[in-house]
Amino acid sequence: MRRKWIFMIPAAMAGIVLFTVLGGQIVMRLWNWLAPELFGWHQVTFWQALGLLVLCRILFGGHGFSRRASGGARTEARERIRQRMRERFGFRPSHSESKDA
Repeated sequence: MRRKWIFMIPAAMAGIVLFTVLGGQIVMRLWNWLAPELFGWHQVTFWQALGLLVLCRILFGGHGFSRRASGGARTEARERIRQRMRERFGFRPSHSESKDA
């Protein structure tokens, strides 16, 4: 088991570095290809592209942990929403829902 970790840790670190470099290069090349021609904006360096990638991750991608409710809580919330829809709009359960009950 210990021998496995000896190979996994450097591989994981290399993967993180490779992912970061590739992500920065992709963002830089796309930005420099599209933004100056379409909007007249300046080209960016690799480090600026990496900063944009991190900024987008912070603003739009979360922080790597999920805020989703557990399966049971999701099911209960979904059922409460269905019940409110039935009460408010007069929906009746479909044939498949009445079988489940």
